[in-house]
Amino acid sequence: MLLPLLAACGSSDDDKADSGPVLPVETYYNNGIDALNAKRYDSAISQFNKVEQNYPFSSWAPSAELMAAYGLYLQNHYAESLTALGRYIQLHPASRDIAYAYYLRALCYYEQIVDISRDQKGTQDAMAALQEVVNRFPGTAYARDARLKIDLCRDHLAGKEMDIGRWYENQHMYTAAIGRFQRVVDDYQTTNQVPEALHRLVEIYLILGLKDEAKRTAAVLGYNYPGNIWYADTFDQLRNDDLVKGAPVPSDVGGPGFFSRAWHSIF
Repeated sequence: MLLPLLAACGSSDDDKADSGPVLPVETYYNNGIDALNAKRYDSAISQFNKVEQNYPFSSWAPSAELMAAYGLYLQNHYAESLTALGRYIQLHPASRDIAYAYYLRALCYYEQIVDISRDQKGTQDAMAALQEVVNRFPGTAYARDARLKIDLCRDHLAGKEMDIGRWYENQHMYTAAIGRFQRVVDDYQTTNQVPEALHRLVEIYLILGLKDEAKRTAAVLGYNYPGNIWYADTFDQLRNDDLVKGAPVPSDVGGPGFFSRAWHSIF
């Protein structure tokens, strides 16, 4: 009988603490910041929520709402953080911290990107949210970081296309494989996946006996990525098929940024 009595006493004490006097707004807020710094995220969120509960119309309330969303983000509670950030953006569109709110929302999507073996809708959602940061706040540090993350997202999506393309190629489904590799070349020109995509296209063209297409694609690869390992492998394949002689010649011209110009000049 003693254990229930003790539990009841503990519950009563907690209720009294919760129903105690309301503290000044800055006390709740500073307590929340201290808890965040100490990585006591649940306590931090509780303190920020008390700002909203007890001082909903104060100038502290919007900041507390945003910091609570940040606490959820630090706990990897991305869905809850997105809900809180959506509410903040809707209620405080003119806030001085609105750029950070959009950026934090984009980070919530970005942190949920999965490996290329799984569906990439999360990557596309992250790209859209990051692009919104760039479009709305182009001159900010948030936009600069968002651009870098967009490039990483694009490389990730290109990697997914390459993964599917390689599977098609291994299954001897060459038309489908060409479509995937060509999409990387056309839609993801600035990613690190392009050299391999061009190499795989040459590889398939040689299998199919399309020697002219193989030579043209290899020329694009050599022009843009003369020192790349995929170009060296491609050159070896062409040489084995007696389509070229000697060794690959390095070029001083080119680079990923020249890709479109090279493609159009060759064709």
